[in-house]
Order: sequence, then structure tokens, then C-alpha cells
Amino acid sequence: MLQGLLRLAAGLPLGFIQGLGFLLGWLVYWLSPTYRRRLRENLARSGICAGDAEFRRVLKAAVGESGKGPLELIPVWFRDIGAVEALVTECQGWEHVEAARAAGRGIIFLTPHLGCFDISARHAARSFPITVLYRPPKLAWLEPLMVAGRGRGNVKLASTDLKGVRALYRALRKGEAVGLLPDQAPGVGEGVWVDFFGRPAYTMTLAGRLAEATGAAVLPAYARRHAGGRGYVVVIRPRLQLPADPRGAAALISRAVEQLVRECPEQYLWSYNRYKVPAGAEKP
Repeated sequence: MLQGLLRLAAGLPLGFIQGLGFLLGWLVYWLSPTYRRRLRENLARSGICAGDAEFRRVLKAAVGESGKGPLELIPVWFRDIGAVEALVTECQGWEHVEAARAAGRGIIFLTPHLGCFDISARHAARSFPITVLYRPPKLAWLEPLMVAGRGRGNVKLASTDLKGVRALYRALRKGEAVGLLPDQAPGVGEGVWVDFFGRPAYTMTLAGRLAEATGAAVLPAYARRHAGGRGYVVVIRPRLQLPADPRGAAALISRAVEQLVRECPEQYLWSYNRYKVPAGAEKP
């Protein structure tokens, strides 16, 4: 029943849905002191803003953009696949994908919490299968919605466990693509401490291990929102040449994510608890 209601809601104009998300972002910002403090602190300490005026501008935009993220998943997950793919009006850097495919390589797309990261996988799936790693939500009733919405067409899902990691290896060895959130804090033993905007952040080593084992091309990517609900532009940056050293690979990936964020800081999820210490991990 809930999925049926969401499919009906998915037919609403994207601009209207994102407008509601904008209001949601500000509502959460004012109702949650913890959320508000973390968002402001992460943005301020990143050093990405040149001064107070720039900080206020980016902060104001980021609050509204962060609220768009969850609500825009309704059309992305529950519209017909063709209608979802049509939301991407432009793709910059597809030649990097074509180069990897021509070389017979699998592809690891690194899509951080920037813009609409779900639409990036859907755009890639127009051309080839992609397996996306996901962390099951804490609210169990959300997982069936996530699986139904994300796992359609050429998009396959792999949960963050041993079975899911094996699925990623299999996909890459077949020359397919996988999608990872490189700035998602991993569990203890699954990451290393490297700098992210000048502060130690526990960062996954999985992308480096996958690339080392399969020879896959590692491509940073994100989907930037157009203003006014006019869709998205997918941006793909050149292949990262990762070192074999896990810490060195994680540090290079962290810098690549920083570069993406600097391109569009207003659409980064600054409220994400990026600098948390996973349970059982030593502090940096």
C-alpha cells in the first residue's frame, strides 16, 4: 500500500517535490540542535568558504538542498525507469567511462553524499549493469522500499556484508560497474584514518582493494541538481590511479571527494557525521 502511494506521489513535478524538500531541510535545521550544530561545524571547519559572507551563502543553500535529498528519492525510485533516466539532462565526462570500457575494465564509480547520488547509478545503468553497495537502514520497514526503488532494471544491490562484497568482486570481474559511497564511514577494521578537509576521517579501504584485485577503473562522479526542478547533470571525473598501499589509496580518494565537493559545496550533505569514531575503533 505504501509503495502504491509513493508511486502516485512520484508523478508530482520534480520542482514541487524538491520545494517541499527545501522546506523540510529548514524545518529539521531549526528543530534539531544536534543536526544544526553538526552542519554548521562541518561546513565552517572545512575551510571551503573564503569568509563570513561566503559561509552564510553556502550554509543557507546547503540547508535547503539537504532537505531535497530524501524527498527526491520518491520520483527517482518510483517513476518508470525511462522517466527517471529523462531527468538527466546532461552528462559531463562520459568519455572516461568509454575509455575504461574500451580497455575491457570494470568500473568503480565513487559517488559521495553530493547532489542526488541515486540518479548517477540510474544514468550508468542505461548502458551496462551496475551493482550498488548499500547499508540497510536502521528502520527495518524502509529496506523493502529501498530495495524496490533502487534495484530495478540494470541496477543490482549489494548489502554491506561479506555476501555483498563478493557480489562487487564478481561484477567487476565480468567487466561491469559498481557504485560506492566513498565518504560513508565504514565499520571498524574496514577503513583507515586519513584527512578529509583537514580533519581525520575514518575512510573505507574497499575501493582500493577492489581496484587492486580486479584492475577496475576508479571514477569519481556525482549528479548536480539544476535549479527549479529542471533535472540533473551527471559529472564524471578522470580515472584515479590508486597506489597499492591501502592508506595511500584511501587518502587519494579522500582528496578526490574534496575536489568534487569544492565544485558544488551547496549540495554536499554537511550534516553527515563524517568524523565519527566507529564502535571498537581506536581514535585517530
